[in-house]
Amino acid sequence: MTDLARLQLATLPLLQWFGEHRRDLPWRKERTPYTVLVSELMLQQTRVEAVKERYTEFLRRFPTVEALAAADEEAVLKAWEGLGYYSRARNLHKAAKIIAREGFPQTWVGVRALPGVGDYTAGAISSIALGLKTPAVDGNVVRIMTRLLADPAKAGDSGAKKRFSELLAAVYPEEAGEFTEALMELGAIVCVPNGPPMCGACPWSTLCKANLEGRETEFPQREEPKKRRVVYLNVYVLKAGEKFALVKREEGLLGGLYGFPAEETEEGAPGRTFGSLLAVKRAKHIFTHIEWRMTGYLFAVPKELEGYLWATREEIGEKYALPSAFRAFRKWTE
Repeated sequence: MTDLARLQLATLPLLQWFGEHRRDLPWRKERTPYTVLVSELMLQQTRVEAVKERYTEFLRRFPTVEALAAADEEAVLKAWEGLGYYSRARNLHKAAKIIAREGFPQTWVGVRALPGVGDYTAGAISSIALGLKTPAVDGNVVRIMTRLLADPAKAGDSGAKKRFSELLAAVYPEEAGEFTEALMELGAIVCVPNGPPMCGACPWSTLCKANLEGRETEFPQREEPKKRRVVYLNVYVLKAGEKFALVKREEGLLGGLYGFPAEETEEGAPGRTFGSLLAVKRAKHIFTHIEWRMTGYLFAVPKELEGYLWATREEIGEKYALPSAFRAFRKWTE
């Protein structure tokens, strides 16, 4: 059986399975081009559970693309707080301004041209929001395709994404959005990345070459994980009366966001002294390729020092977006 023939046979069972087993997710309740754009950008590199509550709150604050376009960037970043990868929030804000001015694009090429939208996201938005037969192939879809076809591709193989996109485009049904979501769902709750896939619950169990050959855990082929670079930071939480010192990071990781004053240092190097030391705490935060190992110092200072933005706990809670990397030290301001 050819790969195309196998995939053609797999299409209807997947749609039927999705109709019965789809998760109740907030972004599936009301599908408009705007809400699809918001949900897809939020879901980039972020767990579904983390997005659920934030998505609802974001749309409550910015219910229309026009409302988002008119918003101040600081308000958008604050609404995004906790989701990480803040460049997505800025790109969403830029895209909203374009859409408010020019209307929502009606082609894959037009969607792909929006800020922050790559091939996968363009395929997802175009199929789910516009009903276009445009595959959305990410790591999850590569995984289920390699197992269905017993294809030797590696998880991050860009050539495999292109090949699978072409195969899927040839079998896409009229229910394009449903099919895109069904592929995502299968990879999320059945053909999972960690641990053995749940083949007994899979609508493709009798079609999947890897399952039929007893080799489902061999696909996709694993790549050697990249070693994270470790960076040591001293973080200073400075308290003057009822206000705390913030700085806006200009570049690099978390560029453009507010945070506590911090400096890279050598492992174990002592921090600077600002006033009366009240507490010391250690924490770490893991980014994709970098791990921050931080030592936080809480100081009471006699007056507001120059060079910082001083904010009350209420302002930090309501106005300034602080990255989750500083969450362990933010508790000192609450």
